[in-house]
Amino acid sequence: MFVDIVKIRVKAGNGGNGAVAFHREKYVASGGPDGGDGGKGGDIIFRVDSSLSTLSDFRYKRVYKAENGKDGGGNRCSGKKGQDLIIKVPKGTVIREMETDTIIADMSDDEDFIAAHGGKGGWGNRHFATPTRQAPRFAKDGMPGEEWELQLELKLLADVGLLGFPNVGKSTLISVVSEAKPNIGNYHFTTITPVLGVVSMGEGSSFVMADIPGLIEGAADGIGLGHQFLKHVERCRMLVHIVDVAGSEGRDPIEDFEAINEELEKFNPEMVDLPQIVAGNKIDMASDEQIERFKSYVEDKGLQYFSICAPIKEGTKELINAVAEMLSTLPPIKRYETAELPPAVLVQKHDHSFNIRVEDDVYIIEAEWLIPILLKIDYDDYESLQYLQRVLQQSGINDALEEKGIQDGDTVSIYDIEFEYVS
Repeated sequence: MFVDIVKIRVKAGNGGNGAVAFHREKYVASGGPDGGDGGKGGDIIFRVDSSLSTLSDFRYKRVYKAENGKDGGGNRCSGKKGQDLIIKVPKGTVIREMETDTIIADMSDDEDFIAAHGGKGGWGNRHFATPTRQAPRFAKDGMPGEEWELQLELKLLADVGLLGFPNVGKSTLISVVSEAKPNIGNYHFTTITPVLGVVSMGEGSSFVMADIPGLIEGAADGIGLGHQFLKHVERCRMLVHIVDVAGSEGRDPIEDFEAINEELEKFNPEMVDLPQIVAGNKIDMASDEQIERFKSYVEDKGLQYFSICAPIKEGTKELINAVAEMLSTLPPIKRYETAELPPAVLVQKHDHSFNIRVEDDVYIIEAEWLIPILLKIDYDDYESLQYLQRVLQQSGINDALEEKGIQDGDTVSIYDIEFEYVS
């Protein structure tokens, strides 16, 4: 089954907890705190696998969790890092964060993408020893890993998209100009999934052609099969529009040509501007008058036209040469712009609940919604620190600290950050 869109949840591993421990060794008095740090949680990593062509592996598994980091131990032993979880996807997969509808990755190359970062491990009590606090009896818990609802959408990477009504010869064309082996039959919707074929133009030169399942009028509104696959044309650098010039099924080729282009415009107006070459197929069944009428119509629109008979390869070489020549002048395959989720958005998508506890005169703040904010704060930048201060003020944390009796100069701890309180 061809699956090209799925929704999943990913959860990176939590960081391990820091340990509360004290050095115990014969003949060593007052060894002091030596609790080890917790290990970092595993990341969720997306990786392109060229052997995959659909998202069907995600049909039955929708939740992906990385391993948690291990807790720290005594004698300054740090916990083991949680194992990363690698999720393999086909090339061309676009990853979107669902709640904000932000595209966060376009998996169009071989570079890995970390979709969810594992939580940092908590500090052991050895980090909290000071001249006035020589035996801290507390440590920090590990930070939770990031968690996201994601939509994966496959948008095929092809240089050329083949368009046309069902049964006009798209599958036959791609089968004779490449090594692709699509289903071919004299009936509608023989092709029910997109087919990619590599067209070789000689040593070191080739391009990828996509046979998109047949469109019909109303496809952009959900009629027929084509509406499921129009998105796979969006990345194409150019289009080859195949028309049954003989009108062998009782349709007019000019009306067919206009109908398909109207569907493209309805689906995405930008697609109308894609360069297009028109191929009049089934010339063995057409009269000279039919061929000339359609050719004149196409050329009057300023488009290149080629007459072909795909099964016997008549005219296909000239068509493919023209396609290769046009591709040499066009920009590369489209990539989607990605963006990081800004701190302001991360604040909005979580509730602002928090907990404050006091241990050894340290005011410890626990608020999971703050974690992605802290990860993006630049502590060497004044404006970034001011933003964090505004978040603490607007969320009510500062007021809650004052209710707990905090004084200027007292220590505040937020996960792996400590600072002196200033009113």
